[in-house]
Amino acid sequence: MLTTQHFSTHSIQLLQRKRPSEDSPPSKGRRVVSHPQHPGQCLSHCPQVVEKCLDLGAASARYVSGSMESTAFAEEVVKEAENTWGGLDMLILNHIGHSFFDFFNGDVDHVRKLMETNFLSYVAMTTSALPMLKESEGSIVVVSSVSGKVASPFTAPYSATKFALEGFYSSLRHEFIIENVNVSITLCILGYINTESAVRAVSHVINETPAPKEECALEIIRSGALRQRELHYPARTVTPTLLLRDLAPEFLDGLIRSNFRVENIKKAPAAQGSGH
Repeated sequence: MLTTQHFSTHSIQLLQRKRPSEDSPPSKGRRVVSHPQHPGQCLSHCPQVVEKCLDLGAASARYVSGSMESTAFAEEVVKEAENTWGGLDMLILNHIGHSFFDFFNGDVDHVRKLMETNFLSYVAMTTSALPMLKESEGSIVVVSSVSGKVASPFTAPYSATKFALEGFYSSLRHEFIIENVNVSITLCILGYINTESAVRAVSHVINETPAPKEECALEIIRSGALRQRELHYPARTVTPTLLLRDLAPEFLDGLIRSNFRVENIKKAPAAQGSGH
C-alpha cells in the first residue's frame, strides 16, 4: 500500500512493506507507505512512526524526503516502491498543498501551484503505479472532499482541485470497466476532520464539530480494502449534503453560507499581476 499526505513544499516519504499472510497470493502482500508532512515535524516523528509500523507487522520501513509539488518526484516515489519491493496492491492518495480559507483574491499563480500538488501529482502517481496495480488487480484510493462535490465560499482554488479529482478518477473508472481492467477506484468524500491543519484553518469561522481523524483514517483504509465506489465521512453530514445538492440546491447553498462566521474572515488584498 502506498499512501501520501502533504502539507508543505518539502515532505517526508515513509516506505513500509507489510508481511504477507500465508494465504495471500504471490502478487499480494506488498505494502508501501509514503507519508509526507512538514519536514521538521516528520524528521522528529518518523523514527516513532517507523517503529509503530514494525510493531504492526511491517517487514521493513523507512522514509525518504521530497516534494509533491514536483510531478517528477511523485513518479519517483512509485519507482522507489517498484525497485525496492517489486509490486504494489494499493495506492492511497492523500496529500494537499497549502491553501487559504479566504475570499479569492485573483492569485492565479496560487491556483496553478495548488493544481500541481492537489491534482497533477495524483495523476502522475497513478500513471506510474498503474502497471503494478493492473498486475496485482489492486486498488486506488483518492482522498477528496465534500468541497469537490458541493461548492462553498472561501475555498475556490482548493475546491477547483477537488472537483478536478472527481472528474478525472470518475472518468478513469469508466475506462477501466470498458477495458476490463480489474483495478478499483475509491473516492473518499470527507467533511470536516479534526486534523491539526483543518482545525487551525477553519475552527474560527465554521459552526461545526469536526469528526475524529483516527476513525477517518481507518474508514479510508477499510473502503479501499472493500473496493467501495465512494466513502462518505462523516456520513451524518456528508451524505445529507449530497442529497440536498440534487434535491434542493438553492436551499443547500443558503445553509452552507449560514454555517460561516464571515465576520472572522480577514479579506486578503487583491493579487497584483498574478500569472496572466
